[in-house]
This record gives sequence, structure tokens and C-alpha cells, in this order.
Amino acid sequence: MIWQDKSIIVDPPKRPKKITATRFATILGLNPWSTPFEMWCEITKTYQKPFEDTIYTIAGKTIEPKQIAYMRKAYVMTNLRTPTDVYGEGYFNKTFGDFFHNIPVFGGMWDSLLVDGEGKPDTVIEFKTTKRSEDWADDIPEYYALQAALYAYLLGVDDVIMVASFLSAKDYENPDAFVPNAKNTITREFKVSQRYPNFAEMVAQAQAWWDAHVATGVSPEFDEKKDAEILKALRTNNLTPDTDMDALIAEAETLKAEVDKATAALADKEKRLKEIGEIIKEHAVSQFRDGDKKVEVKGKTYTWTIARSETTTIDKDAMKADGVLDKYQKKSTQFRMTVK
Repeated sequence: MIWQDKSIIVDPPKRPKKITATRFATILGLNPWSTPFEMWCEITKTYQKPFEDTIYTIAGKTIEPKQIAYMRKAYVMTNLRTPTDVYGEGYFNKTFGDFFHNIPVFGGMWDSLLVDGEGKPDTVIEFKTTKRSEDWADDIPEYYALQAALYAYLLGVDDVIMVASFLSAKDYENPDAFVPNAKNTITREFKVSQRYPNFAEMVAQAQAWWDAHVATGVSPEFDEKKDAEILKALRTNNLTPDTDMDALIAEAETLKAEVDKATAALADKEKRLKEIGEIIKEHAVSQFRDGDKKVEVKGKTYTWTIARSETTTIDKDAMKADGVLDKYQKKSTQFRMTVK
């Protein structure tokens, strides 16, 4: 990994991850919760934030089947198909999390589809759960609409239905009890061709981003604030001369100041402990008998163990007197660092 001013370079990955619908809007700079640099790190497998289920992800997984059942019944969607309907149980493992194996750069998994009389996709349905109903008051949040639009585009269909259920705090505490109805769940429909008449250009823009950054291994510019968590992990895991030295030195100064302060506070105690340790050692040595290899001095919490061993040393004075010291003596270069 090579660090430049505002980007990093890695060897181009042989099998990068795809641009999925959740990454698409971010790459275009239209997701306020994530950055293109974060998506590049995921796609190139340079770094991915550890995933942990939260009350929000658990609620989404729990409530989505309820939303599907609600749509089938309330809107008489007998032609609604889920991934399980299409690919069978365990569809994620069967498809490796990608329903578009014939498309090289773009992929991912849609939530549900409406199919025509021949069983071909007709409409993409995407399900969302949120506590932020205000985000949906006037329109679909752009990054959500773009997710569904990409899947519709890849499937060659034009119609999208967004289904959003608005949850309260108690719904997150007990998502199993949530029941979708007309008061807490809305639908928003659009045609990709009308909402995004230039959608093919947006896809081409994402493809160009891929060519410029994924294919080359050169990241887009990172943001020291927005990407702080990722940058900290990368700098910690890749402490090399190519690392951003200004950032490392700044971090080192902060850490050293904290360590120096803690060390100074303990200096007197360490000195006294060393003095007592020498007395304990002297006492223990006096207790050795022939054949003993160690003596222990036990306290209530700690045990001081003094071990006896024999070592073989070289008599340099004798070697020098015999004139052979210089013959077997080697010089070595060492570097010592001090920080003041």
C-alpha cells in the first residue's frame, strides 16, 4: 500500500466486489451517510468496517417478510416474487449474494419483483424500515431511489415500487410484534425513465469511476473527517515508510504526551518498587541450597521467583592476551532513537 497526498494505491484486486445498489448512490456522491472512498475500500477488499447487527438491521430483517405479506394481501399482488421464490431456500449461498452473474461490474440482490404472465420481471419492489418518516414526507430519499433504479435498470424494467414502514422506539425493541398497515406503511412508485431520464449516463459515470479507481488500484480522494475511522485502521495496519507520516507523527505526539504524564505520576512508585525488589532478591538468594534451581517469596497477591542458572561467557581479556580477539570480533551497526 502506497500513501499519496489524498489517496492510496494498492495492487488492483483480481476479484473485486461489485458495485451493488447500496454502493451505487455513494459512488455518485449522493449518499450522506457514506463516502466513495469507503466504497472503494470495500470493493477492492482493502478494508471493510466490521459488520455488527444493530436494532435497525435486526428490525429490517424481521419486518421485511411482514411487509411482503402485507403487499400481497393489501394490494392483491399475487404475482409478487421473493428471492426464495426464484432461487429457493438458501438463495444467498446459491447466488453468492449476486443475482447478476452475467454482468461484470454491477450486481447485488433485489428485495422482490412483480412478474408478468410469462414469469418475467415487470417491476422492482424495495422494502425499507425507518424511524425518520420526515425523510419520506416529500419524496423518496435519493440514495434509496437510486438503489431500486439500478436493479430495475439491470433487469431491463422501468417500474419501481418503494415500500417504507415507519417504526417507533418500541418497534425496534420488539420488531416481532410490528404489523404493517395503512397508517405505518406507505408505497411510492416511479418509472426509472421519468425520474432519471439520464440514468444510462449515471451508470456510465459509475463505470468510469470503476475504471479509474478499482481497475487501477488508485483510490478516490479520502476525507480526513468523514473517513477518519477507516484511515485510522489503515494507518494502524500499515505502518510503513509510505504511510502518511504527518498524521502518524501527530498521533505519536498525542500518545507520547499521555504516556509521559502517566509515567511521571508513577516514577516515585517505580523507584521504590525497584529498591524493595532488590532487597527481596538479596533475601531469596541467601535462601538457595545446593541443587536448588529457584526460590519463591510469596505475598498475598504476587509471587517473586528468583531462578538460578549457569551461563558460559567469553573471557575477552584472555583472548586479547592471546592475540585472537580481533580475529573473531565483529562490528555491527545499530540505530538508537530518542524522543525529547
